[in-house]
Amino acid sequence: MSDSGLEKLLNPSSVAVIGASLTKGKIGHDVLLNIKESGYKGKIYPINPKDTEVMGYKAYPSVLDVKDDIDLAVFAIPAPAVVEVMKECGDKGIKAAIVISAGFKETGPEGKKLELELAAAAKKHGIRVLGPNCLGFISSTIHLNASFAATSPLPGDIAFFSQSGALCTAILDWAVKEKIGFSKFISLGNKADISETDFLRALGEDPDTKVILGYIEDVKDGHEFMRVAREVTAKKPVIICKAGGTKAGAKAASSHTGSLAGSEVAFDAAFAQTGIIRAATIEDLFDYAVAFSYQKLPKGDKLAIITNAGGPGIIAVDAVERSQFAKVAPLAKETTDYLRGKLPKTAALNNPVDVIGDADDQRYKIAVEALLKDPNVNGLVVILTPQSNSKIKETAEVLVANRDDKPIFTSFMGGKLVEQGVNILQDNKIPNYRFPERAVSSFNTMVKYKNILGVPREAAKPFKVDKEKVKKIIDEAVKIGQKEIPEYLARDIIESYGFRLPKSVLAKDAKEASKAAEKTGYPVVMKIASPDILHKSDVGGVKVNLKTAKEVEDAFNEMVQKAKKAVPNAKIMGVLIQEMVTGGKEVILGMTKDAQFGPMLMFGLGGIYVEVLKDVSFRVAPITAREATEMIEGIRSVALLKGVRGEKPADIESIKDSLLRLSQMVTEFPMIRELDINPLKVFSVDQGGSVAIDARISIDIK
Repeated sequence: MSDSGLEKLLNPSSVAVIGASLTKGKIGHDVLLNIKESGYKGKIYPINPKDTEVMGYKAYPSVLDVKDDIDLAVFAIPAPAVVEVMKECGDKGIKAAIVISAGFKETGPEGKKLELELAAAAKKHGIRVLGPNCLGFISSTIHLNASFAATSPLPGDIAFFSQSGALCTAILDWAVKEKIGFSKFISLGNKADISETDFLRALGEDPDTKVILGYIEDVKDGHEFMRVAREVTAKKPVIICKAGGTKAGAKAASSHTGSLAGSEVAFDAAFAQTGIIRAATIEDLFDYAVAFSYQKLPKGDKLAIITNAGGPGIIAVDAVERSQFAKVAPLAKETTDYLRGKLPKTAALNNPVDVIGDADDQRYKIAVEALLKDPNVNGLVVILTPQSNSKIKETAEVLVANRDDKPIFTSFMGGKLVEQGVNILQDNKIPNYRFPERAVSSFNTMVKYKNILGVPREAAKPFKVDKEKVKKIIDEAVKIGQKEIPEYLARDIIESYGFRLPKSVLAKDAKEASKAAEKTGYPVVMKIASPDILHKSDVGGVKVNLKTAKEVEDAFNEMVQKAKKAVPNAKIMGVLIQEMVTGGKEVILGMTKDAQFGPMLMFGLGGIYVEVLKDVSFRVAPITAREATEMIEGIRSVALLKGVRGEKPADIESIKDSLLRLSQMVTEFPMIRELDINPLKVFSVDQGGSVAIDARISIDIK
């Protein structure tokens, strides 16, 4: 690991507890006790100016009084004292710190100021800081519990980081009951320094971690997060629960940690582009975690189901049919023939295989062995409901004895009656789910990750464009403080990036408008030209199919009058006379700046209905050709572009090309804040190409 400070945090040879206390109930007492009882083999230094000994360890007034080197300092002192003590840690040469203390940006402006001072002091002395306002850090690998959690985790190969300390304590308690083990358990707190991206990188390199889990409310650096995530998901699954997605949730996230929540669609896009699996709930997070931790990836997407009850079997099959990636396995004839000779006549032999309610462990054994041998089966869900003939413990032992490369998921449904069997499954790392839908969802997620691993990595290929022309337009707008680029200049910008446009002329009065129309050729389109009027249709600022000079002049006068009435202070530069482009399908291309991930591209069906239908897809720029295709395929109405009821399909390659050009533009000019090309008219495959009818661009003015 290249980050020595983070390495000292994850693998310290010595730990100082600043604020170590003899008083039960104090954080400094609980942290030191946890370190002592976790079996940590390194040196431990309590720092307490009032006591000479704490819990059998010699205590020191300050870290500066310790003669030996210290790798990690854990802060459990009041927030106002942290900054000065952090400076002492710097003088001592300590390279890693965990600030458990609360009272920083989560408390308001004064706390935020104190946190900035803390971050500055740590950075000046080269100290990497976890927290503040966190539960702490636990490593089962080195038997270190540097936290004030009431419970220590079982050892395992799942790593978990969380932006919520309270969630950590609840999960720890629950995980012990469920026998789920962890390699690392990390409370991020306010992320004054070390972030989810730092841990993502470190855990990706950690040989003791097989699966990475996270609960986050925001990310500190969206682009760096995505870059690291792409590298890590190629090696091991990363599953994240992102909270704060609703308006109420985003507000809660801000007040809870002092963070600003990012847009939900941006996180969905970023996760999709980097291979992160998004868990909708904490339950999903750990359902998927145990599946990946306990078993090998399936080699295909075909799932078989064994059940002793018809209803749960049907529920499981429905769940497979509704899933995105899993498929119901078509059983081989040899399998069904074999089962026909071994199972009762009343048994159902197709998938799901129903071994009937009076099935004992031997009947399950017959079905399990047969389905695992079937070449059409890539995974198995075994459902058991407790009935009078059920041999629950023995059936669990059958499954343990028959484990092979194909993943087995179980749903021993019930409570007390199935407890002994569930314990056997847990002890032998066969994931059991209370209900069969959860078992199917976990298989589906494993198939999804397998597909992610199979996607070739590619880079965006640049187009030859006229950057200088665009730079000149934007620089001039910045110079005069013009946030909204006039449409005629917006057209120049997108034309510089290879978009085809209808012929267009800016006319300042009615006579100029009619002359421009003659030159362009009738019929024409007229649009109001004003940087202050964004939605032209709303103020009568668009006229189509104008066929004569009189129609053009009358339309000019009416349009300008309506625009002035609707937006009295608008700067009206005249009108645009445009060639009227007929035919083609209307789509929209757009970009908006996300607070955490930067430029986010949008695609959907265009025209005036885009905000009503909301049938759109998003990706974070820059995108690759594959991601452009995913954007197009990602809208519900993509069939309309592919041709329905005898219509010729639209030139989808032209849309893809347009998305890639737009991606390059907003990446190369990050000051573009918002952009719409609406509509982009896309012609049929035999005609080919597309035309950008209208463009709107706004920029950031500092």
